[in-house]
Amino acid sequence: MVVWRVPESVPPSEHLYKYRLVYLEDGKRVVGFDNERGKGDHKHVGELELPYVFASVDKLIDDFIEEVERWKQGH
Repeated sequence: MVVWRVPESVPPSEHLYKYRLVYLEDGKRVVGFDNERGKGDHKHVGELELPYVFASVDKLIDDFIEEVERWKQGH
């Protein structure tokens, strides 16, 4: 997990954080949350890329851990 506080938002995100949270299995990303310029906040679950609504850093971490646990229970 890496979260940076940035001086300006990363469009189209409107908050002041840049982040990358990744869970790997066998060297392959199976769950990931990130925001990147042009794409904004989103998450990866398996092969899916889904929108993510950022509320706070604490909620981001909680949501990521919850998604990882859900992944682990289903595989």
